[in-house]
Amino acid sequence: MKKFIKWIKSPASDFALFVILLVLLNLVASRAFVRLDLTEPKSYSLSQASSQLVKTLNEPLNVQVFFSSNLPAPYNSVEQYVKDILVEYKNAANKNFNYHVYNMDNSESQTLASGYGLHQVQIQEIANNEVGFKQAWMGVAVVYQDAIQTIDSLTSSDGFEYKLTTAISKMIATADTLALLPKDDKIKLTLYLSNELKDLRISGLDKIEKTVQSAYTSFNRRNQNRIDYEKVVPEKSRITELSEKYGAQTINWTEKNGSQGLGIIGLVLEHNEKFHLIPLSIQRSLFGYAVAGLENLEDSLSQSLQSLVSKPMEIGYVTGHQEAALDDSQTGAGLLNRLVSDLYSFKELNLAEEEIPLGLNALMINGPKTALSETELYKIDQFLMRGGNVMFFTDPYNEIAPRGYGQQPAYIPNDNGLAKLLNAYGISTGTDYILDENCYTQNQQGMGKISIYYAPVLQKKNFADHPITKNLGYVIFLQNGSIDVAEAEKNSDVKVTKLAKTSPKAWLMKDRIDLNPMAIYPPTDKSTEKEENLMILAEGKFNSAFASEPESADNAGSSTDGNLSSKTHLSKSIQKGKILVSGSSAILTPQLIDENGAEPMAMLIRNSIDYMNGNAELCTMRTKGLSFNYLSVTNPALAGLAKLFNQFGLAVIVTVIGLLVWKKRSKRRAAIHNHYNPNDTRTISE
Repeated sequence: MKKFIKWIKSPASDFALFVILLVLLNLVASRAFVRLDLTEPKSYSLSQASSQLVKTLNEPLNVQVFFSSNLPAPYNSVEQYVKDILVEYKNAANKNFNYHVYNMDNSESQTLASGYGLHQVQIQEIANNEVGFKQAWMGVAVVYQDAIQTIDSLTSSDGFEYKLTTAISKMIATADTLALLPKDDKIKLTLYLSNELKDLRISGLDKIEKTVQSAYTSFNRRNQNRIDYEKVVPEKSRITELSEKYGAQTINWTEKNGSQGLGIIGLVLEHNEKFHLIPLSIQRSLFGYAVAGLENLEDSLSQSLQSLVSKPMEIGYVTGHQEAALDDSQTGAGLLNRLVSDLYSFKELNLAEEEIPLGLNALMINGPKTALSETELYKIDQFLMRGGNVMFFTDPYNEIAPRGYGQQPAYIPNDNGLAKLLNAYGISTGTDYILDENCYTQNQQGMGKISIYYAPVLQKKNFADHPITKNLGYVIFLQNGSIDVAEAEKNSDVKVTKLAKTSPKAWLMKDRIDLNPMAIYPPTDKSTEKEENLMILAEGKFNSAFASEPESADNAGSSTDGNLSSKTHLSKSIQKGKILVSGSSAILTPQLIDENGAEPMAMLIRNSIDYMNGNAELCTMRTKGLSFNYLSVTNPALAGLAKLFNQFGLAVIVTVIGLLVWKKRSKRRAAIHNHYNPNDTRTISE
C-alpha cells in the first residue's frame, strides 16, 4: 500500500492519472446535458412556457419517439434535435414527464407506431452517387391519461417545441380544468346579495341561496373540492364600489317613507386578480320581476371556471354582415379556420340574435361590409368593458366588381358602424388606402418589375419589440387603411403598441380610388410621405362608447317598473381588455395566408390570436427558429455590390491580410538576421 501511495505521489503516475481523469470526464459528459445557445431568438433552448408546463404535471405524461435508424442528411439532424429538446423537457419537468425512443428496426415498434396513427414518410436519399427514395418513420406520440396526440411527418425541426407544448397543454386542459394550477391554489365563489331585496316582490329570490349552495356543492365536488364559497351581505356604502369592481347588478327602489333603497345581486368566481361574473340577475318579465340564471347555474359555473383558469380554446366569430366565410378556402377565412384548428375553434355569433357566451375571452370581427346595429355594437362594447378582447379587421372600402369587360372595380366607403366603438376608445380608422414605395414587386413579361404600392413589405425594423411581432420580417400587408391612435395614447389607463408600421416612404390614397398598379405613382412632393400604422394593439381599461343601454337592446340589465329599477350598464372597464386593429381583412385571406402556416403573415396572425387569448408565451416559441435578417438595401446597384462582396470580397480581404502578415514576418526575420549575423549569407526558410 505504501508503494502504491508513493507511486501516486511520484511523476511516474501522472500519465495514468490523466487517462483515468479523461475516462471519468467522458462518463460524466455522457450523462450530463449542457448546451450553449448563442442564437438571438434562443432557437435551441426550451422556452419558459414549456418548462412551466411540464413542471406542474399532476398525472404521468409519456412522449414516445419513432424515428428510423441511419436517416440521411438533413433528416438525421431532425432526429437529433427532437432527442436533445426532450432531454431539456425532462430536466425541467417533475417526475410525471417521461419519454422513450423506439428502435424502428423492431417490428413491434412499427406496429405500435401504426396503432397510434403514425405513418411512414417518403424521403430522398443519395447513395452510391444515385438519388433514391426510402420510407422512414419520423413521428412522435404523446400519451396523457386516456388521450393520445400525434405529431407525424417530422421532416423538419422548425416549430417542434411549439407543436409539442401546445399538444400537451391542450390535452391537460381537456382532461382537467384545474390541472395547471398549483395544488394549494383555491378558487373563490362569492354571492353578493342585499337582504333588503327580500322585501321586494321578486320571484325566485327566496330560492336563490339554496339553489346557489346546491350548485356549488356539486360543482366543488367535480373540481377536487378546490372551490371556496361565501355569501356576503354588503353594506349599503359598499354597493356602488362592488358594482364598479365586478359589474354586478344594482337595484334601486323607493321606500314607503320616500327614501331611496339600494341593493345588489351578483355571483362572482375569482382566482388571483382575475374574476368572472356569473349571469345571475333580476329581470322583468310579463309576470313581474324574477331572478334569471338559476336554471343552468352549474353549467354557467363550469364555463366560467374554464374561462378563468385555463387557456381558452374557442374564439367568437361575428357574422351577419357579409364577413369572410369560415368555410370558404378560396376567398374567405377557410385557411385561417384550418390554420388555428390545432389549438382553437371559431364559434360563429350572430349578435343580433344571441348573446356572447360566458366561456369566450376573445372576439374576431373580420371584414363586415354592412352596418352592425346598436344592439350588436353594445354587446361588443360591454364584452370589452368586462375584460374581453376584441380583434377588428376592418376595411376602408367595399370593392364592387365591374359590370363590363375592361372596366375597373368601384370602391365605396365601408360604413360598418365600427367607427363608433373605435373612436370612443381613441382609435380612428381612415377612409383611405396606404401606399408605400417599399412594397411588393411583380415581374411581368415585357414590362419588368411592377411595384404593387398597396402591398407594403415590412422588415424587422418596421415591427415593435413585442411578442406578437418578435423575430418576424418580410411580411407583406395588403390594402390597409390608416389607423390613428393619438387619442388612445392620451389615456393613461391604456397602453398602445404600434405593432406594424410602413417605411417612411408611405402616403395615402383618398377620394379617387384606383388600384391599377400601372396608374399609381409615388408623390413628387416627398413631404407628404411618412410612416403609417398598419396594425395596432391597445391594452387597458377603456371608456364605454355608450352612455346607457340602447333601447333596442334586450333590456336584461336596465329596466324600470314603477318604483323599481335595475342597472348593469358598465360605463368603464372593470377588468383590463385588449383591442387589436388592422385596417384590412385581406391579410386573413389565402392571398397572404398559406395552408401550412409557414408564411410570415400567417405567423403574425397566429401570434395575434395567441396573444389575444392569453397565450403570449406561444408567440416567440413559434417564431424563435426563424431568421428574417434580410438586406435592407433597396438600390439594385448597391444590392449587386453587396452580393459580389459576399461572394468574393471576403476571400480577397483574407488573401490581402495574409500577404501583409507574410511580408511583415519576412521583414522581421531579415532584421533579426542583420542584427545578430549580418555576414552569414545563408537563408532561413519557414
